[in-house]
Amino acid sequence: MISVKNIYKNFGSLQVLKGVSCEVQKGEKVVIIGPSGSGKSTLLRCMNLLEIPTYGEIWLEDKLLTPIDPYLHFEVIRLSNTYRAAYQVLKEKNPELSDQEIDAEVIRDIKANDLLKKNEGKEYKQEIKRLFKQSYIDINLARQKVGMVFQHFNLFNNLTVLKNLTLAPVMLKLKTQEEATQKAMELLERIGLADKANAYPATLSGGQKQRIAIVRALAMEPQVMLFDEPTSALDPEMVGEVLELMKEVANEGMTMVIVTHEMGFAKEVSDRIVFVDEGVIKEENNPKDFFENPKDERLKEFLSKVL
Repeated sequence: MISVKNIYKNFGSLQVLKGVSCEVQKGEKVVIIGPSGSGKSTLLRCMNLLEIPTYGEIWLEDKLLTPIDPYLHFEVIRLSNTYRAAYQVLKEKNPELSDQEIDAEVIRDIKANDLLKKNEGKEYKQEIKRLFKQSYIDINLARQKVGMVFQHFNLFNNLTVLKNLTLAPVMLKLKTQEEATQKAMELLERIGLADKANAYPATLSGGQKQRIAIVRALAMEPQVMLFDEPTSALDPEMVGEVLELMKEVANEGMTMVIVTHEMGFAKEVSDRIVFVDEGVIKEENNPKDFFENPKDERLKEFLSKVL
């Protein structure tokens, strides 16, 4: 459902993600863990293009969210002026090599040394445009399919709880005001906060705000839910009520990607756990083997400190 292909993310000279690739299947619950500053939240934010990858591609249901990365498409590289010139030079220097060997060597060198330029010729440019037009989905349309829950709730403090839940579906013309209000009240009933419909976020506890942030995302009827450390800003006594709601959402079959430090929750809810450190995926596995039989030394060290 979500395909992350060789993502790099740089903030100036700081390289946060260093070639991350992963797949999230429909209905799967994937938990991302790792130390602070490892790149896990940046990876999650790239999935919804809240951060734009420096290199690489993000795909949602076989539709492209990012620009085409030519380094992921050999057919594009082969149309570049850089490829053609390098191919000819290598062929003249090494006539004993086959066409396939020359091709592999040239592509390897171009990718390894980031040799492609902005202007690589008409055919190269046309192929980039063709692939993009064939596969691209507008990011605003894609975001309607992907709900996002943040660490700090991000509710509109000047709007009532009900207005927070109905604003987006009505503005995007996904529902009438009446339909959106009915859906919002159903969601508030579900989490036991229907009596807070006309309250403002400032009057609510942290746990209540986060549960409302979750059902606000659900009000858009997304196909995927992304959670960026949803309990880290809560008092310990409020964590449980938020995790229980997330378990309910998971049990209903929602595709979920969750960045969290809650190891017990990760073990109970996830189908797969991904360990990110220093901008790369060091290990991923099912919960049982991930916790009971880790292979990566850095993961072993991390688990020894957090469990």
